[in-house]
Amino acid sequence: MKNMRVKIARVAADLSQEQLAEKVGATRQTIGMIEAGKYNPSLKLCLAICHALGKTLDQLFWEEEGQ
Repeated sequence: MKNMRVKIARVAADLSQEQLAEKVGATRQTIGMIEAGKYNPSLKLCLAICHALGKTLDQLFWEEEGQ
């Protein structure tokens, strides 16, 4: 399942994948794979992404019921 919430939050923050990657200490490829749903990031990376985008874990990563 794609993680469109991360992509939407990143675009809303006016950040490229490369810029977000630099902020969280990851590679652009990692951010792309997270957004594509092909990589399950560590909790540490999830928290860094949330902090960089001003969002909570619930808002970006937890699946909603029924999905």
